[in-house]
Amino acid sequence: MKTFAMIPARYAATRFPGKLMQVIGDKTIIRHTYENTVGTRLFDEVIVVTDSQIIFEEIIHNGGYAVMSHEQHESGSDRIAEAVKDMEVDIILNVQGDEPFVNKESLQQLLAVFYGQEGKKVHVASLMKIINDNQTINNPNCVKVVVDKNMNSLFFSRSVIPHLRNTEGSAVHYQHIGVYAFRKNALMNFTGWKVTPLEEAEKIECLRYLENGIPLKMVLSSYDGIAIDTPEDLERAKKFYSTL
Repeated sequence: MKTFAMIPARYAATRFPGKLMQVIGDKTIIRHTYENTVGTRLFDEVIVVTDSQIIFEEIIHNGGYAVMSHEQHESGSDRIAEAVKDMEVDIILNVQGDEPFVNKESLQQLLAVFYGQEGKKVHVASLMKIINDNQTINNPNCVKVVVDKNMNSLFFSRSVIPHLRNTEGSAVHYQHIGVYAFRKNALMNFTGWKVTPLEEAEKIECLRYLENGIPLKMVLSSYDGIAIDTPEDLERAKKFYSTL
């Protein structure tokens, strides 16, 4: 199967405009994300898809592969779909541009679910990790996910899910990591659907799949990176980077 990693990169982020051009160490966030993804050697192509000439030039001038999107998009998946609609590719992995510490192990785990007999049933997959601290669990910038016994997603929310009415229960809190993989036909179907009510309410694009009857296969990962959603996240990322 031909596999591409696509990195949607919007400059005017709502919560932290221009965040992808902020610098960690000696590189911008988007460049860290791009180069770490290329460095995994898992993909036939790694491509940044952006609406920003600034981001486009940042990648191109540093030897990378970037394309400009021409339409206005509500989500990163929509932006990627525009770029790949005429490309010959089977599996597309969406790496969020604000995940500068993405690593090979987690991406390899994600791609693996598409292979074998069981893999034929998978249309969309994503990563999650266990949350152990209450501050993160209660943070609305942290998207939580609950899954069934087969690790298929049941719901995503910025609210605390599950709510532990029974504090002696064994339920686990999982944080959704913003890395997706999908078969090309699943992605193209996604772009043909209207934004759904829950997606609009939560501002979580993968809810569009759930509201159209497509579960995400969730992969439990030990990935411990930092998504840059706020200036505070950037400061945490700088401290984390200094320890590497």
